Amino acid sequence: MRLQIIPAIVVTVGLLATPAPYASGQTPPSKTTAGEVGQKASETGQAIRDYTVEKKDEAVAHAKQATADLEAKIKDLEAQAAKQTGELKAKSQAQIKDLKAKRAKASQKAADLGRATKASWEKAKEGFADAYRDLASAYDKAAAEFKK
Repeated sequence: MRLQIIPAIVVTVGLLATPAPYASGQTPPSKTTAGEVGQKASETGQAIRDYTVEKKDEAVAHAKQATADLEAKIKDLEAQAAKQTGELKAKSQAQIKDLKAKRAKASQKAADLGRATKASWEKAKEGFADAYRDLASAYDKAAAEFKK
């Protein structure tokens, strides 16, 4: 079962990282919704949990890619926040600050995966999965607030 998941994850990450071309007269594809981010977070957390210590390099690459994907989405929210004014801007900036802190924690946990030993592997996987889920959840909440 685990061996079947790994190729699917690699293909999914590859597809998500590849920009889709579009003709000059067309509009760009719609951005990922907050619900899709939540679904991807759940899948990413489970995928990381399924890696064995022998596949540590793949797990680390997956974790770093997932974190980088959310970083890009956070930057989009930050750009939206910069256009806001007054109390709404202050609230948005606080959410962005929280997202950045959670992103830093997820990035640290991804780095911890790379340093994990066979004895600490399970704990490192859980640590990243929890931090990433927390980050994705906070992103979903912030994205929903920005749409109001």
